[in-house]
Amino acid sequence: MANRSYLYAADSMPNEAEIPQQIRCISEHNWDIPLAHKLLVGRGTTIVPSMIWNPPIGIAADYAGGASLLRDLLGTVGKGLGDDAEFGDCVARTTAHLEKQAAKYFVLETGEIVSMTGDDPAASVRRLVSEDIPDAVAQAEAAIAGENDDWLASIRTDWQQHFASFYSDALYFSFPA
Repeated sequence: MANRSYLYAADSMPNEAEIPQQIRCISEHNWDIPLAHKLLVGRGTTIVPSMIWNPPIGIAADYAGGASLLRDLLGTVGKGLGDDAEFGDCVARTTAHLEKQAAKYFVLETGEIVSMTGDDPAASVRRLVSEDIPDAVAQAEAAIAGENDDWLASIRTDWQQHFASFYSDALYFSFPA
């Protein structure tokens, strides 16, 4: 079984007392937290209690802001890929799913990924929120503005690794409706 990062949508953030009432499945990605997940939780990012595990290793963020950032970067990446039908299909599936599952917040569950190393999972999530996610957002914003050609070229080369996650209404960890 692969370790995965899980991305959900909800109209409230998880807190110490309860998890959101209606949780929509967005995406899961094997063995990593991909660039797309980092960007989707890149606006209004905060650490929240996990909905799956005990430590405070969930990450919540503004849904509309993150979805807009990802859409803008996908458009910028696509301009350099010409007529790549596979990329076009990936973008169409991703954006349709994000529109269908829209909510107020994204909630990223990192437990399986941050527990793969011997590091403290809560410290790893704090580093994600304070360094990795802001760095990914800054790189993406610079690329969208036409100021980050080398980074953008590397993203285009391995776009599947960054954007081709499993988007579905049901993930390995799903919540009752």
